[in-house]
Amino acid sequence: MRAKLVFILIPLFLFAVDNQKLLDCYEIFAQKRAELEAQAEKIIEQQEALESLKNTYMALFKKKEQKLKEKEKELNATLAKIEQEKKEIQNLIEENKKILEEIKKAKLDKVTQSYAKMRPKNAAQILSNMPTKDALEIIQKLPAKTIAKIFAKMDPQTAAKLSELLLKDTNESTTTPNANGG
Repeated sequence: MRAKLVFILIPLFLFAVDNQKLLDCYEIFAQKRAELEAQAEKIIEQQEALESLKNTYMALFKKKEQKLKEKEKELNATLAKIEQEKKEIQNLIEENKKILEEIKKAKLDKVTQSYAKMRPKNAAQILSNMPTKDALEIIQKLPAKTIAKIFAKMDPQTAAKLSELLLKDTNESTTTPNANGG
């Protein structure tokens, strides 16, 4: 009977031990589940915080980008304004150069008229004492008859020098356009 009792008690004992182990496993699983749920909740919170930070950063980035675009528009507008003013200044410079040339021409024409009205002897003396470049400019504007009368009253060397320069200048002005293809 003892053997029977041992056979009956052993399975009951094993069942109780297995039941205890099963209860311990459930308890361990429940603890692990709670730990995993807590970790999952922390991860979700961190994801939400990261998403919030990302949204804040993107909003700040868009704001900065908009400011940058506005600055770029302002710079482009300023640059366009500067370019326009530069063109206007260049136009004014060109106009002023033309006016200055007209004034010089008018002045030279008046001086030339004065020399044309002078007696050839007086004109010859004045032109002989002038810088060659200035004398040449005046002589170029005078009629050929007047030039001949002035040269006749001038020192032969001075007249020869001015004639040579006059001839050289005339040759250069007639050959230069042809050399440039025009």
